[in-house]
Amino acid sequence: MDRSKIKVVLICGGTSPEREVSKSSGFSITKSLKNLGYNYKIIDPAYGHNQPENEEEYFKEKDAAELSNRNYLDVINSELFDGIDVAFITLHGQWGEDGTIQSVLELRGIKYTGCGVLASSLAMDKDFSKVMFRHSGVQTADWIIGNSEKDYDRIMDFINKEIGYPAIIKPNNGGSTIGLSVCKKQEDVLQAVKTALKFSEKFLVERFIEGRELAVGILNEIALPPVEIKPVHEIYDYECKYSDGMCSYDVPAILPENIKIQLQDQAIKAYKSLGCRGYSRVDFRLTTNSESYCLEINTLPGMTSHSLLPKSAQAAGISYDELVDRIIQSAMI
Repeated sequence: MDRSKIKVVLICGGTSPEREVSKSSGFSITKSLKNLGYNYKIIDPAYGHNQPENEEEYFKEKDAAELSNRNYLDVINSELFDGIDVAFITLHGQWGEDGTIQSVLELRGIKYTGCGVLASSLAMDKDFSKVMFRHSGVQTADWIIGNSEKDYDRIMDFINKEIGYPAIIKPNNGGSTIGLSVCKKQEDVLQAVKTALKFSEKFLVERFIEGRELAVGILNEIALPPVEIKPVHEIYDYECKYSDGMCSYDVPAILPENIKIQLQDQAIKAYKSLGCRGYSRVDFRLTTNSESYCLEINTLPGMTSHSLLPKSAQAAGISYDELVDRIIQSAMI
């Protein structure tokens, strides 16, 4: 296969609070595209027509131009996307993982990596995805959804009568644990709600699951070996995910064979419950009684040097470059 004849556009950056994570993923993928010999270009849709002239500008901390959601439509409908064989999407959060960019690419007839419009939008809605998990036999923590601070009394009633403390409060849409709080007492709840509402129109309140943090990568409907995450903090938060020295990993996780199979089975069920395709990552908590609880599914998992999907692939003997190659090839089928 002559990869130099395959035109790939790497879409990274964007306007969500996870912009920097997306740029970091894009930086790592760019190195692989070079190593693999693909004919590629980089587009940050938040810049619109004002794309940087030099590749390095895409990954600098300071933005090269003004960012706008409107720019997404303008640039994808422009000549910059003419003749593209496949779009490698590394956007995270709103306008990246919610089906928006996918639907615009479909209108242009451009193939893309990751899940389709429906699966992407369902996965971004944590409330709906948890409903689908349970319907498909995937265990997930008890939860309720809230819309505003006016739901405070209902939330407190749920916490006090159903789940107790600590309780998790997080945005219903979003990722990278941005806006997530661990509430250990009643006084923490209202501020946690306010924080979550900064990043989403709805928020989710769920039971905190004490236990080990694990992730299962999925590549073309095959569950990869689980990876265990050992964060410095109580939870695998933003700082632990993207800062050096804040987390260690067991690659693969040290688990009895039956528990490994249990996690992989639950991951595949979660993946299929939303109609995912290509690749995803499913996150779990595993209790001391070996009960697994699915936290969420990520349809465009991070591809940074700290990210879990590449670690899961590594545990299966798949190098980072090979992972990137397989993702592209599966999108072109």
